[in-house]
Amino acid sequence: MKKIIFAVTVFSICLIHNHFIHGEEIKIADIIKMAGQINWMGGQASVKINAGGKVIYIDPYQLSKPDKADIILITHSHGDHLSTQNIEKVLTDQSTLIAPQDCFKEFKKNWKAKVLSLAPGQNMNIDGILIEAVPAYNIVKTNFHPKANNWVGYILTIDKIRIYHTGDTERIPEMKNMACDIILLPLGQTYTMNSVEEAAEATLDVKAKIAIPIHFGLYEGKAEDAQKFQALLKVKVKVIIKQKQ
Repeated sequence: MKKIIFAVTVFSICLIHNHFIHGEEIKIADIIKMAGQINWMGGQASVKINAGGKVIYIDPYQLSKPDKADIILITHSHGDHLSTQNIEKVLTDQSTLIAPQDCFKEFKKNWKAKVLSLAPGQNMNIDGILIEAVPAYNIVKTNFHPKANNWVGYILTIDKIRIYHTGDTERIPEMKNMACDIILLPLGQTYTMNSVEEAAEATLDVKAKIAIPIHFGLYEGKAEDAQKFQALLKVKVKVIIKQKQ
């Protein structure tokens, strides 16, 4: 039976050192292994994580084939992140669908029982996987992702490793109060980060050990940006450039 525990937390829940949880050291080899279980899917911010005994999709988009998801996370209501056509490809009777409240109007009537809402600062635990919703917004390009919309990124704790999918965001002040082991963040500079350098600084803010760039090469950004991102973080952070599945 699926066990879901809800909680509303202050933002300081993110202040967990990214190498020690409850006094137990997380080895870099384990973090690298977890990164290998993360796939960048068809486009934009679409990610699949196969870990913790679960298949997790975040913002499924341009999927090439159907699958069966245990958990589906939606960061916000833009069509390249909330795609009902792609959600249908992975949604089953056993799936849990999590999204900000304003996404609900896009969901089909027969999905309502499957949908749970999270806002920034809230979290839930599903069968031992902690899912924290954190802010995601623009500071400069505020018309694209306003803070008032309460759109989110997600920090997932799986096997004691913290994976941060930023959603569509610029480098925001809250990142300095977060900590993660793996960060998945956008390199597109039209709607999200203002530059590749800003994305690199955001990675350092959250003290990530591994960074996986996403959200580039389709409508904005190019492959060369990922190479530049990797060069900027050389020595400081291991950057893994994933090929889209």
